[in-house]
Amino acid sequence: MPKLSYSKRFCEDEIHMGQGTENYYFNKIKMVDIGDKEDVLRVASAEGSIKLKSETIKRIKNGEIEKGDVLHSSEIAGILGAKKTPSLIPLCHSIPINKVNISFEIKEDKIIVRSEIRSIGKTGVEMEALTAVSIALLTIWDMVKKYEKDANGQYPETWINNIRVLNKSKEPL
Repeated sequence: MPKLSYSKRFCEDEIHMGQGTENYYFNKIKMVDIGDKEDVLRVASAEGSIKLKSETIKRIKNGEIEKGDVLHSSEIAGILGAKKTPSLIPLCHSIPINKVNISFEIKEDKIIVRSEIRSIGKTGVEMEALTAVSIALLTIWDMVKKYEKDANGQYPETWINNIRVLNKSKEPL
């Protein structure tokens, strides 16, 4: 592969990191060409959870969160996250999304968020499903952070985890 020129800033960054620039090549990333693929029904589901104080869960259930309805806000944010995935993940294709479903399972000390994305297209929708869950969980955190902080303003009992793809499938039309 021939060396391609790159800016002085890249050279300085490479040198600063203790690496020489002699083996640095551009063209390290590319968007995959999906133009020859057939349109098929694509479905993906994902989930993740947020650990919260049991008192915060009670406040959510009783509608006592100052910022408003946590689950409805989180649902809308998850839907928007799925639609905005190509803007957030640089090499993700912009695809037509037919349906986004966000659901919640409330436990004593956590909320599990699940998403299902449907599309007819040339590439999968797992990134949209993961993004929907992630944004929904971040929205929950934002809305309840006031109740989760300890005396030092930290969040020792709050965390987001287990974000994963549950299933992905494709079916011919």
